[in-house]
Amino acid sequence: MRIEFPHSNRAVFRWNQAHLRIGSDPDNDLILAANQAAPKHLLISLDRRGWVLDVLPEATRIYVNARPVRERAILRAGDTLSVGDCRMLFCSDDVPTGRASPDMPEQDRCTVALRAVAGPLSGQVIALVESLELGAQGRVPLDLPQDENASVAIFWRDGQLRLETTQAVESRYPVRVNGTAVRETVLLPGDHIGLGMHRFLIDAPGLEPEPEIVAPPADADPLPEDVAGPRGEVWWLIATAAVIALGIALLLLLHT
Repeated sequence: MRIEFPHSNRAVFRWNQAHLRIGSDPDNDLILAANQAAPKHLLISLDRRGWVLDVLPEATRIYVNARPVRERAILRAGDTLSVGDCRMLFCSDDVPTGRASPDMPEQDRCTVALRAVAGPLSGQVIALVESLELGAQGRVPLDLPQDENASVAIFWRDGQLRLETTQAVESRYPVRVNGTAVRETVLLPGDHIGLGMHRFLIDAPGLEPEPEIVAPPADADPLPEDVAGPRGEVWWLIATAAVIALGIALLLLLHT
């Protein structure tokens, strides 16, 4: 992961381990000022769900995308974490520019939707058919701080889902995909688009690779007792054989 500190002179922090400890004590992995964080403030762990944030007992409330978190939260690339007056932007190490996605013929284009996960539109799902524009001139207006304007277009081109913006990357509130400021890029399912306080996730199941079909294991050869009949019948045969053997043994004993 890569952590940036927006509107701050602090250098970018990079981390590639499974656990990240954040707090004001010097033995933390990422050290914040004492007036910003508790000595042991939070722990970020990587598991099958992604980055999991745990607020430690002595810590005060923190915020993810301006929403309070008391105990635990899932972090995505592009989320903003606020601890005291310190703001941290979590970014993916994979830069979204220059990548490709599976080509989708026009007749096979899948349903695409933007799911708002933070900001004034949180909870809304915005469908995309051919194209969708967000911002000053778009179907979905976006409020930005300090009266800044932005226009974001999401559309199909040459079988790929693309994003373009007229906003400069150097803007105070640039359009970001998975935390990286972009002017244009190919979009993939699960991408996190951020602009100011707005956060959207790309839902496009049809662009995801088909799951691998794994053949079930071949059945093992059946055991003799499994093909001999019902279990009751097997035990009856065993008991009968034991009685016959006992009878033979007694007859031999009496003749000796």
